[in-house]
Amino acid sequence: MHTRNIIAIIPARYQSSRFPGKPLAIVNGKPMIQWVYEQTKKVVLIKDVYVATDDKRIFDTVVSFGGQAIMTGDCSCGTDRIFEASKDMDADIIVNVQGDEPMIRPQMIEEVLSAFEDENVLMSTLRKRIDDQEDIDNPNVVKVITDTSNDAIYFSRYPIPYKRNDLDEYKVYKHVGMYAYKKDFLKTFVNLPKSFLEKSESLEQLRCLENGFKIRVIETNGETIGVDTPEQLKAVEESMIKEGWV
Repeated sequence: MHTRNIIAIIPARYQSSRFPGKPLAIVNGKPMIQWVYEQTKKVVLIKDVYVATDDKRIFDTVVSFGGQAIMTGDCSCGTDRIFEASKDMDADIIVNVQGDEPMIRPQMIEEVLSAFEDENVLMSTLRKRIDDQEDIDNPNVVKVITDTSNDAIYFSRYPIPYKRNDLDEYKVYKHVGMYAYKKDFLKTFVNLPKSFLEKSESLEQLRCLENGFKIRVIETNGETIGVDTPEQLKAVEESMIKEGWV
């Protein structure tokens, strides 16, 4: 792993239906995108960190705090933006870090990269066990099931596996939306046509599975809080204070 050239890219767009300008929202004195950038920079395996954006305001903010930013065109999803930003880079592995998770833990990035100790892995992501029935039933909390090799069988907004029988230990895992890809595979992925399952569930990772590619899933105990609304921003600020980040 130490001999590989690993780049992290944080896709960030200004427009958001529920929270316009989200990457620039101030969280305990810093723009949200700066928190994400600084947390990602703590991972020693990563050579460089970039923010990929189509908005000059985000670009200028990243540069102002000493970060590296890349302007992209208008992209339909974060994966396309990462591909556009990275296609001319010298890299073996690209990590996709969500720009709206200011409390991302460096060890979670290390965990998603640990999958590449297996040379056959093309793409990896994370899962975390959930016991809260409300989360299990919530379609905004994506669930994942895996095979005995820890490769994804399916991702769904529906509770999977369905609990048909009483089991001593019934486990449900949520998908934690961080990804890492071999750079060559990222090009393959973005050039695949949108698949039926992807369109049905609105989950782009299903495009890989439907086309026969495997996604290695690593279990994590790390927790992050994604920010989709101004109300969730307040929860993040309170968590940071409680945990002594500020």
